[in-house]
Amino acid sequence: MVLKAVAEPGADLLVQAGGRVPLPWLAQPLREALASQRGHALLVHASPGIGSLAFVLMLAQSWLCEAQAVDVSGTSTALKPACGDCGSCRLMQSHVHPDLQVLLPETLRRELAWLQSGDKPDGDDSKKKPSRWIRIDEVRHMIDWAGKTSARGRAKVAVLHPAEAMNLQSANALLKTLEEPAPGTRLVLTVSDLNNVLPTVRSRCQHLRLTPPDAASATAWLAVQGVADAPSLLAACAGRPLDAQVLANSGVDGAAWARLPQAVARGQAGVFSGWPVARVLDALQKLCHDAMAVTVGAAPRYFSDLAMRATPLAAASTAVPLAAPAQALAALGAWAQELARVARNAEHPWNEPLLVEAMVTAGARALTSRQRARA
Repeated sequence: MVLKAVAEPGADLLVQAGGRVPLPWLAQPLREALASQRGHALLVHASPGIGSLAFVLMLAQSWLCEAQAVDVSGTSTALKPACGDCGSCRLMQSHVHPDLQVLLPETLRRELAWLQSGDKPDGDDSKKKPSRWIRIDEVRHMIDWAGKTSARGRAKVAVLHPAEAMNLQSANALLKTLEEPAPGTRLVLTVSDLNNVLPTVRSRCQHLRLTPPDAASATAWLAVQGVADAPSLLAACAGRPLDAQVLANSGVDGAAWARLPQAVARGQAGVFSGWPVARVLDALQKLCHDAMAVTVGAAPRYFSDLAMRATPLAAASTAVPLAAPAQALAALGAWAQELARVARNAEHPWNEPLLVEAMVTAGARALTSRQRARA
């Protein structure tokens, strides 16, 4: 599928007044992490769309929270989730805590309003595009910051999200600090695919796996957020509630999602009108996956059985000779390879309408291949 760092919707990524956790399924993992994690470097492995950024920010907020009890040596004991009310928590909620450093790609910093001193404000007429990477000069600035004394005397925390956004030079520059940071300094990184992070970075961190919420919790939360057809959109996003919320906020409901298989089989590229290319590719890759599953008699994952039964692949008789499903799988495999090739070059300045038209046309050929084989 298309891997893309997506800003979690809204700026409510921290424990709020009264100890309110913005994403309820993170409350228990947060308590467990605070009770078990004692290392100075933590790598949080989580799928996109379940709240990894909110989790590590709340973890940092809890480490810095001034309502935590301390012993005579000044060390926090029996850490609990942040209170959301103390001076430290309020500084974090305002994005100005002096003992917190948040390294994000500039594109995400703009979306989350978590800007650094050198960032251009929205509306700036500069032609320079915001970076999608965590640059080496930003990492070096963080390293310099980490070596200084804590401003509020509690601790210092650096958050890097996502670690995949560091290139080779940035990651190598971080290694010394990961291995031996200044006393009282902690670093926490997020990653969606461990294979996209240097082994030398992985080996210097404790690992924590953040699992997706159960369907009932995610559906209930989406309903509270006003998302209609929450179960359908949750399935469309592989159980990732934040991705489902983004999809709903973009105007896609359960009915629109269910129409996609039949529209693509008919070559109707207009069904994706107004969609960004990354979202179109993601939907087409999911449709290709489900079409392969249906071809071999398995259940679809992202689309409902009813939606997939409307396609020629599923409508074909089970008595079709073996050559027909073999041809269908070959056609779907070729389509999957083409979609993957385009996804790898997503930053290319495509003519977007023509690209979508070409991908949908290829999909229509693949989805009707079994029907043609029967003829």
